Amino acid sequence: MSDTPRIAVYPGSFDPITRGHLDVIERAIKLFDNVIVTVAAHRDKKPLFNMEERMDMIRESTKQLEGVKVTLDDGLIVEFAEEEGAVALIRGLRFVSDIEFEFQLAWMNRHLNAEVITVFLMTDVKYTHLNSSLIREATRLGGNIDDFVTPYVSDKLKAKLKG
Repeated sequence: MSDTPRIAVYPGSFDPITRGHLDVIERAIKLFDNVIVTVAAHRDKKPLFNMEERMDMIRESTKQLEGVKVTLDDGLIVEFAEEEGAVALIRGLRFVSDIEFEFQLAWMNRHLNAEVITVFLMTDVKYTHLNSSLIREATRLGGNIDDFVTPYVSDKLKAKLKG
């Protein structure tokens, strides 16, 4: 067995991080020595929170998890993974409808770098309906989102959308 730590990268926009994302991170840290949660830039999306704000919310939400590092990247995720010495990319699945898009990403990433494998982790069933867009909209309309995000993220969302 190698002494080299097994590193995985979990990329996403995390705008904001939800309990569904946290569930995937908690599952991933059981499989890997280190998980790098990477705020990825998406040129087609207009985020509510800037990169630093998202990184802050992820750090605060994962501070109790040993082996989690938070960073950002705006390039090819497989190149970032290789630079970090990662052996895997983590992708969360909620619904069967996620699979087609996720498989397309996985096959492209495999084509670009076959050494970095994609690992799909299903989120807990209680979070399958969650996504960041839904959380933002519910907050904007005054809904209670406290079951779906950490208190820190809830406060940040409410402050951002009321300010």
